[in-house]
Amino acid sequence: MSESGWRFFSDFDVYLWKQGNFYRSWEKMGAHPCRLSGADGVHFAVWAPNAKKVSVVGEFNGWDEAAHPLEPFGDTGIWKGFVPDIGVGTLYKYAIRSGFNDYYVLKSDPYAFYAEKRPGTASIVWDLSAYAWQDKAWMQSRKDRNSRSAPMAIYEVHLGSWMRVAEEGNRWLTYRELAPRLAAYVQEMGFTHVELLPVTEHPLDASWGYQTTGYFAATSRFGTPQDFMYFVDTLHQHGIGVIVDWVPAHFPTDEHGLGYFDGTHLYEHADPRQGFHPDWKSFIYNYGRNEVLNFLISSALFWLDVYHVDGLRVDAVASMLYLDYSRRNGEWIPNMYGGNENLEAIAFLRRFNEMVYREHPDALTIAEESTAWPMVSRPTYLGGLGFGFKWNMGWMHDTLLYMSKDPVHRKYHHNLLTFSLLYAFSENFILPFSHDEVVHGKASMLAKMPGDLWQKFANLRLLFGYMYGHPGKKLLFMGSEFGQWSEWNHDASLDWPLLEHDTHRGVQQWVRDLNRLLQSEPALYELDNEPHGFEWIDCNDSDQSTLVFLRRGKRVENVLVCALNFTPVPRFPYRIGVPFGGFWHEVLNSDAAVYGGSGQGNLGGVVAEATPYHGRPYCLTINLPPLAAVFFKPGEISL
Repeated sequence: MSESGWRFFSDFDVYLWKQGNFYRSWEKMGAHPCRLSGADGVHFAVWAPNAKKVSVVGEFNGWDEAAHPLEPFGDTGIWKGFVPDIGVGTLYKYAIRSGFNDYYVLKSDPYAFYAEKRPGTASIVWDLSAYAWQDKAWMQSRKDRNSRSAPMAIYEVHLGSWMRVAEEGNRWLTYRELAPRLAAYVQEMGFTHVELLPVTEHPLDASWGYQTTGYFAATSRFGTPQDFMYFVDTLHQHGIGVIVDWVPAHFPTDEHGLGYFDGTHLYEHADPRQGFHPDWKSFIYNYGRNEVLNFLISSALFWLDVYHVDGLRVDAVASMLYLDYSRRNGEWIPNMYGGNENLEAIAFLRRFNEMVYREHPDALTIAEESTAWPMVSRPTYLGGLGFGFKWNMGWMHDTLLYMSKDPVHRKYHHNLLTFSLLYAFSENFILPFSHDEVVHGKASMLAKMPGDLWQKFANLRLLFGYMYGHPGKKLLFMGSEFGQWSEWNHDASLDWPLLEHDTHRGVQQWVRDLNRLLQSEPALYELDNEPHGFEWIDCNDSDQSTLVFLRRGKRVENVLVCALNFTPVPRFPYRIGVPFGGFWHEVLNSDAAVYGGSGQGNLGGVVAEATPYHGRPYCLTINLPPLAAVFFKPGEISL
């Protein structure tokens, strides 16, 4: 360990810190093993501007606050100092005495790279440099894989419940155990990315990671930081991108965390009308503080820099944008113009996106934003928030509401399916069927479907067929791909034994084939976010509850027709107007026997007739099976 391995704060660092532009602050803040004045030890730095005394405590000094005091660093609000004869693996906290009251507390390090496994709350000194990455090929290619014009099918995963070891007390798998299993499964299923529910350190399992205390620490539940690096590296070597959920909207009130850090409301607003979230009983960041901007944007860049993650999905963006989010009159403070927009949060989100795309132009930022806020996924120089993509929550809500209806009533709700195409290209959308839709009494995706057993499975396959035909990138929560019956339980493994049944294997095979179709057909992804990539063929047949549309790629021959029947009544003969003559292959049919369907279809394809229909010069006369999605592709096209 050499003295050159770590540097003190430079004058320029201090300048950036004060300006709120110190966006790799983890390189100086927190705990850093180093060698100073001939001694091996650890240098500590923590922001606590209103403290009277700050010291480092741990088992190494008997938790004695007098043993290793830190010194204030000019007018930065930072306390720093060197503790000799300790190193990697040392447990520690900061003992903080406020300068304004009698407040005394032991705090975890906000910049810690590793943390004691819950219920312990100490930070752990760690060295992140000890890993040799093997994902160069992936990193060089990910610009194309993360492009708006690339196929994207995201498998959303909660690491603690994807797969557990029942014979060993229902324990979860480690990062290194998960890596090869998940990589092989995702690759076989044809998903392009995984999205992980937060892996940032958190005290409560039941929060699923969304109550974050360690913004620079991969949770110790599943192993060390290097173990998580191995996990990401393994997925990359299998050609799979890794997106992580990131939560800058709020943080928990646990005493060892960020709240009331130095006896004052440091990271959060003091006024509960601004600083306390009534739904989640958590603190809200003060985005107007430069030091908070340093902390949050550094955290975002940290996961991209250090862990090679390919994207950040930002949770609960709507709660950040609106000062009156989930509040009644009198429970919120208007902005300087009298409005309900959180101007400081808006500025933060724009700066966050600018910095991510400046430093990692091949990465992704994704907003979970549930309102009609304009231009979420448009560049900041055009007035947008600057995200790369936005979850299409409106499509998700309308589609699930429609699919919950008995087919006999669906003709009265046809607009729930067609409305999304009025705004489908206003943002760069991802179509999410996420974890939020299969918990808290909402039922699993399969259990939401109406009808008898056969119809439930047919409806689920139809739903996924509609999703993959509809413009937008795809996201599916784990377990949904094989039709899990029960709601998601974060304390248990997925119901993998269900795959012993043909019906569940059929759904899984359908999703696998949809993913392969998605990646092999440019019509389904190249113009996902462009209006000229989609055409209605017939969106008005509400009486029969059918939809037919055309997807286009960049080349004229890259065309795919999707026909959907949302009733259990087969439609034959059913005519579809198409742009080309010749033979049209039936490339996928959710009613095929291999998926658990009734086996109705078109014997491999249909020859187009030179009869104008639906405003097009040719037509197909097809058998449209019950509760089915059918995809057709032209052979050698005839104009």
